[in-house]
Amino acid sequence: QLQASGGGLVQAGGSLRLSCAARGRTFSSYAMAWFRQAPGRERDFVAAISTTSDTTNYADSVKGRFTISRDNWKKTMYLQMNSLKPEDTAVYYCAAGNWPRTGNVDYDYWGQGTQVTVSS
Repeated sequence: QLQASGGGLVQAGGSLRLSCAARGRTFSSYAMAWFRQAPGRERDFVAAISTTSDTTNYADSVKGRFTISRDNWKKTMYLQMNSLKPEDTAVYYCAAGNWPRTGNVDYDYWGQGTQVTVSS
């Protein structure tokens, strides 16, 4: 089970940190990822991280602004979001899968989502 949190309302240029807490013993066995879905749009890939954090993958739209990380002892994944833009507004979902890939189909388990709203 995955529980995303940390969303909220922030002004453009601001920062937020999302968290995704996992229950169960196998968190460290899964690659993790963040996706987001804006109103009327498909759910898009944001970032992914391998089981040992040695590999990360970012969407071009967030490179240099967002940082994905994980703490296997705490069974938690994070997304530090800086220099936020209005176009970052979306519901953000965390997901677990076998590899840090970019497709929705690559992930088997999903959290419930947390709303991020960036005002201009």
